[in-house]
Amino acid sequence: MGIDGTAELSILIPVLNEVDSLQELAQRIMQATSDLRIEIIFVDDGSSDGSWQLIERLSAQHDVIKGIRLRRNFGKAQALAAAVEAASAAVIVTMDADLQDDPAEIPAFLEKIDAGYDIVSGWKANRRDPLGKTLPSRVFNFFTRVISGVRLRDFNCGFKAARLEVYRNIPLYGELHRYVPVLAHALGYSYCEIPVLHHPRLSGKSKYGLERFARGFIDLLTVTFITRYGQRPAHLLGGFGLLSGLLATVILGYLLVDKLLLGAAIGDRPLLMLGVLLAILSAQLITLGVLAELIIHRTSGSQTSTLIAATAGLD
Repeated sequence: MGIDGTAELSILIPVLNEVDSLQELAQRIMQATSDLRIEIIFVDDGSSDGSWQLIERLSAQHDVIKGIRLRRNFGKAQALAAAVEAASAAVIVTMDADLQDDPAEIPAFLEKIDAGYDIVSGWKANRRDPLGKTLPSRVFNFFTRVISGVRLRDFNCGFKAARLEVYRNIPLYGELHRYVPVLAHALGYSYCEIPVLHHPRLSGKSKYGLERFARGFIDLLTVTFITRYGQRPAHLLGGFGLLSGLLATVILGYLLVDKLLLGAAIGDRPLLMLGVLLAILSAQLITLGVLAELIIHRTSGSQTSTLIAATAGLD
């Protein structure tokens, strides 16, 4: 920290049962950033192994180390959100606490930030994890890349650097920490990716399993809606409504012709019920789309500041 108490770099680290790695991680970070004014913010996300007690001791020994303790395990996204609120530097680095991320890579991230990028994401080019983790991750990254249009190789890598405003303008909950580059890109922030060293886990155990990837795919749908239709929900809801209305028109038109020209009885036909339900669904979807647009219209003024890159001559 500087004399005025401000930091040039905030390093945010969620912690869940990583007592064996925290002290060495802190030392490596301080060595790698010895020429910077930094703050290290550990967020204990409901650890039960003494991690918080170690964070307290490290904080007492080193002025640059801060600790935040959550009441229970809320997940990595919420832990990062708490750290972002406490960060004081204009640039932040996020990394895991298990020593698989190498603090010696931090200067490479900062070079890209200095080059003008808003967010820099790590890519574990030579990942040191078992196949049970790497294979689902590759599948997840492929689908995320295709659906989002953001050309990153590794969305799961928690080793990132960004300007603080990026994280302050992005909601973090669920598994959305995986999609920070996608959400940032949607707001117009620039991004890039750099390869990083990845070490094998030496202590503790992985917090990720197949269920996390399943939740990640569900959150991918959320991100897709936020980024593509968040400001124009009527295009999505209304589109489905028009499709439903078209199908209802075709079905009911066919039944009408069948009734008038051929004298067929249609009152007990399942097709009539389907046509009526599709017509009702169409009206509901279009109405919901219009209401959503009205809500967006009423709230859009307060969101404009997040879209402005710079101003000049307004004073």
